[in-house]
Amino acid sequence: MKLHFLFLILLFLTACTETPKTIDKLSRNAVILAFGDSLTFGTGASPAHDYPSVLSKLTGLKVINKGKPGEISSDGLRRLPNILEEYDPKLLILIHGGNDIIRKIPSEQIVSNLKQMIALANDRQITVVMLGVPNPALFMLDSAQFYRTIADEENVLADLDTLPEILGNNQFKSDLIHPNDAGYERMATNIHALLREAGAI
Repeated sequence: MKLHFLFLILLFLTACTETPKTIDKLSRNAVILAFGDSLTFGTGASPAHDYPSVLSKLTGLKVINKGKPGEISSDGLRRLPNILEEYDPKLLILIHGGNDIIRKIPSEQIVSNLKQMIALANDRQITVVMLGVPNPALFMLDSAQFYRTIADEENVLADLDTLPEILGNNQFKSDLIHPNDAGYERMATNIHALLREAGAI
């Protein structure tokens, strides 16, 4: 009976343990594209303190900031192909959908747009890393559930904790929905750690 019980515990622990996702190592001349809305652009940050600028210093790689404040995901989907063509990145860091959530755009539309962005990158053999944006809440922010769904279905490396952590702490915020310098530095540091853990750098 005891052996059977131990076996069940072992089986449960194994099922709950995710294998860390790995991605291809970036060469020293690789370009990283940071794509999204104001969270990528750096609204609320002082000059050169947006997360792509900080990430570039941490990695020693060129990080292109293509954040557009106020953009919704359907507009981002239309904007992305020309940017991929222009910069030919090896890694796309995708942070999008926050303005859709604020405008209460149906999640099915957001999911479709984000999946199409990922497909555009995949077609060019560009690795995608995605950050989840939290639903507005008074307490205990969490990334909107659809980010987990996209990450699982598209097999994308995702960080669903960083933005809820930052936007749930006033010391990291410049206003209700944007980080300050310390918040963007935390974003860059966490993304850098994620890329190192995944073997990209």
